Amino acid sequence: MIVRDAGPDDVGAVARIYGHHVLNSLGTFEEVPPSEVEIASRIAAVVERGLPYLVAEEAGAVVGFAYATPFRPRAAYRYTAEDSVYIDPACIGQGVGKALVAEVIGRCEALGLRQMVAVIGDSANAGSIGLHRSLGFEPAGTGRAFGFKFGRWVDIVWMQKALNGGESSLPDAAGLAP
Repeated sequence: MIVRDAGPDDVGAVARIYGHHVLNSLGTFEEVPPSEVEIASRIAAVVERGLPYLVAEEAGAVVGFAYATPFRPRAAYRYTAEDSVYIDPACIGQGVGKALVAEVIGRCEALGLRQMVAVIGDSANAGSIGLHRSLGFEPAGTGRAFGFKFGRWVDIVWMQKALNGGESSLPDAAGLAP
């Protein structure tokens, strides 16, 4: 498996994988799969901010993707990013997500960021919770009934990982621009 930066040729695969999760899982609260044009725009927005948008490729096929976005737009959050990860359903549980998120974490640390947040859809999403826990994320709380999808209320689970020593010292880098 190769983990690499997403490029224009990956848009279709990213849209296909994400569309599956939109229509079949609670890992995202979107209810209508975005078009390839929208996916391309989202990838470009992440990359333009200098943040990682990565794909995992196996035998020439994209089998998952992950990226980081600014946690919130206000300047005080400039050292905190949020990760997202989605895996081809045929490849779930094979280490693809762990490889992708580990690389996202490493790249965010290289940017001087201090916190990584995961906002996981569905408190019963054991796969994503376990993946994040295996990479050092700790529970930070649960938001009860934050979303409504598939005819039911859905929780979110917040998890957090300190990067570069977290709050133990003042940051060296400028952080993400607001």
